[in-house]
Amino acid sequence: MSQWTWEWTGYAPSAERLRESLCTLGNGYFATRGALPECRAGLVHYPGTYVAGCYDRLESTVAGRQVVNEDLVNVPNWLILRFRLRRAEGAWGSWFSPGKHAFLYHRHTLDLQRGTLTRSFRHQNGKASSLSVEQTRLVHMGDPHLAALQTVFTAEGWSGEIEIESALDGQVLNGNVHRYRALERHHLAQVRTGAEDPHTVWLSCRTNTSDITVALAARTTVRPDRSPVSSVLRPGRHRAVHRLIVPITPGRPVAVEKTVALHTSRDPAISDPLGEAVDRVSTAPDFPALLDSHIAAWERLWRRTDLRVPDEAGRILRFHLFHVLQTLSPHTADLDVGVPARGLHGEAYRGHVFWDELFVLPYLNLHFPEISRALLDYRYRRLPRACRSAAATGRAGAMFPWQSGSDGREETQEWHLNPDSGRWLPDHSRLQYHVGSAIAYNVWQYCEASGDTEYLHTKGAETLLQIARFWADLAVFDPSTGRYRIHGVVGPDEYHDSYPGADRPGLDDNTYTNVTAAWVIAHTLELLRRLPAWRREELFSRVRLDADELQKWEEVSRRLHVPFHQGVISQFEGYDDLVELQWDKYRARYGAIRRLDRILEAEGDTVNRYKASKQADVLMLGYLFSPAELRALFGRLGYDLDDEIWYRTVDYYLRRTSHGSTLSELVHGLVLAKARRADAWQYVHEALEADIADIQGGTTGEGIHLGAMAGTLDLVQRGLTGLETRDDALWLDPVPLPALSEYGFTLRYRGHWGIGVRRRSGLLEISVPESEESAVRVMLPDRAVTIAPGEICSLEVPDSDSP
Repeated sequence: MSQWTWEWTGYAPSAERLRESLCTLGNGYFATRGALPECRAGLVHYPGTYVAGCYDRLESTVAGRQVVNEDLVNVPNWLILRFRLRRAEGAWGSWFSPGKHAFLYHRHTLDLQRGTLTRSFRHQNGKASSLSVEQTRLVHMGDPHLAALQTVFTAEGWSGEIEIESALDGQVLNGNVHRYRALERHHLAQVRTGAEDPHTVWLSCRTNTSDITVALAARTTVRPDRSPVSSVLRPGRHRAVHRLIVPITPGRPVAVEKTVALHTSRDPAISDPLGEAVDRVSTAPDFPALLDSHIAAWERLWRRTDLRVPDEAGRILRFHLFHVLQTLSPHTADLDVGVPARGLHGEAYRGHVFWDELFVLPYLNLHFPEISRALLDYRYRRLPRACRSAAATGRAGAMFPWQSGSDGREETQEWHLNPDSGRWLPDHSRLQYHVGSAIAYNVWQYCEASGDTEYLHTKGAETLLQIARFWADLAVFDPSTGRYRIHGVVGPDEYHDSYPGADRPGLDDNTYTNVTAAWVIAHTLELLRRLPAWRREELFSRVRLDADELQKWEEVSRRLHVPFHQGVISQFEGYDDLVELQWDKYRARYGAIRRLDRILEAEGDTVNRYKASKQADVLMLGYLFSPAELRALFGRLGYDLDDEIWYRTVDYYLRRTSHGSTLSELVHGLVLAKARRADAWQYVHEALEADIADIQGGTTGEGIHLGAMAGTLDLVQRGLTGLETRDDALWLDPVPLPALSEYGFTLRYRGHWGIGVRRRSGLLEISVPESEESAVRVMLPDRAVTIAPGEICSLEVPDSDSP
């Protein structure tokens, strides 16, 4: 295997769903899991296809209650292609199936550079004869509505006929996540099928409640020199089938090409999804031409995301980048979609949008700012709904949902299943109001990186203002301390959703929530001061903001309460009153304790009693802000935060975190790298392997963890370099990480395409490509340099450091 290819050999039913997720192919508009074409969904395989933003809402009965859930829909399966053989003057054999027929060998090869998945296998067809099969598939990166599968059959030692069944299957449901099996899962209705002579079948359906039309058309042909003996189009009730019989002889491969077009009624610039799908597939070129244009599209993407990291770490980073680009490609810029936490790779989290763009946009901002802007527009279009949600709770401003889907209402489930105990439990994670701060942070960082002042002064300013307004209104003044407090929230940790024995959910003064709220308010005030007077007045009028409100904003941004205990920052008020967990006892009893909350609940206990975190909470502040920024932020709030306090805080929570989220190791790795700690690599390494090793124990088969994958790219881009974009300059403060001491990548910064950053042998090299743009200011801890277009600057940086 090379830096560009990944291989899976053999056939292992227990590992197939993981491989299918990791071998998903997509183009930002839709994606298809890497399932075997001859297999339908079952306990082993799951051939799901997902269209970005295609959601549907269904009602289910859970724990005696009626609940409504919205899901990313598994649309009709276009992949189906199965075959059976007949020797000369013999009877037809059974349809080929991995469960019935043994493989002489079996291999999947994922080619990142070409964006293809190739499956090669051979199976015995008699004592001295066999059939070799090679299947290559693509989901076209140039034309987002096309996909193709080429299957080449080669007979060895026998002659006869091969029957091929190519189909579109509308009888699918959402069945990728086992623990959702008690929920209603049938999202497709009104299935219609048909045919267009001589080679095309089609299928159309609608989602149950969102009423989205999904239409597919499939053209199946055999290479011109091998005409079929028979070709029959058979539309059925739920499936559209094309059956072909082709003669096969030794030494003369049979190549079958299946080309598919997919459209929905959400697509712009069309009036008839079905007509568009049939027209597009009928005019699509043959497989070799499709492959060429698909590879060319990927080549353009790889050129814009040049990444050079040696050895296995570099190989994994490129794998992560591949999956990020398949979920969020340049095609995403034309869509109304957010960042699905599990990509377009499976049905975990129901395809919802959480706060994962916080880990994704920092990378995209400096490579594909047009995608970042589209993802921010997804939030802006749902700003009115967020304002209505805040008003419904008696608050001003915008309260964005923890889980978002089609229209911006709160999609967080009210009950969730603990698979360890089999019990359905109340879910309070909707109290994670800090998602609003993540959105505001993303707006600010996008505008700093892109220089898009037009967005900052319009949609961005309105978004920031409404989020700041919510925080200022939510904060309550406490006369006894002279500080403002925020009650009844859940922090990023997620384990703790109430105090032990409390009769209401939520916690008080979660540090991450309070500090990021202060940051949002302070930056919004700064932006309002910078706005032209006419724009500020226009904005105040639009959102009906009284300028007198700003005085309270200023106070809240400087006097929000941050709790401390034992010389460290507390995760929330009262954290020190919790019981210490006997970590060794639980590790010895259960081994893996990443989901400690489920373990304790199954024992009749609750994690709310213990000093135990699922993932980084307080330490998330070190992920978002540089040490200097964090000191200034705490200073604005009236607290001293020196290195000693921060290092003690880092050590304190490292000992009390179970890493129940793939984001946890990522955050800890970057925080420790910034702190110049030698143990950073342990966490970086685990973050890199989170999905390929499926460290969460089966969850990757339900979809990759997009935030963690994008975050590892940001860890190199921002974490190792100390890169910040602020004050119209690139700020760099490289940190030594011996295991990743050499790296190189390119950036798109403002008008500059392809700024090169390379570190090796104690040198940091920055190159600015020739252009008509102005020079780039680069700020380092001990100096400032200006690099003109066409220049290369080499700076000495240490390869080692001490904490």
